[in-house]
Amino acid sequence: MIPFTDEELLPVVEKTLEKVKPMLALDGGGMKLLGVKNGKVFVQLQGACIGCSASNQTLKYGIERQLRMDIHPEIEVINLAEGSEHLMEQIANS
Repeated sequence: MIPFTDEELLPVVEKTLEKVKPMLALDGGGMKLLGVKNGKVFVQLQGACIGCSASNQTLKYGIERQLRMDIHPEIEVINLAEGSEHLMEQIANS
């Protein structure tokens, strides 16, 4: 259980994601933070990251790893493809 509210997590998550964005930009990719719900961080990979075979590894071993080191070891990152933002609430509660 993550001992922070979503509201407390949001600014810290934003700060950590700023560290990761330059790495994504080097490969022509990007990321948009969609929100934090129930301790889950929802992002949308953009640019070259969309459809890239390494995007799952980037998500788990780049973005999620950094968040876990900086914030909490149980934090989870979920990528929502464009157009599936409406699933955020359903996934957060599962």
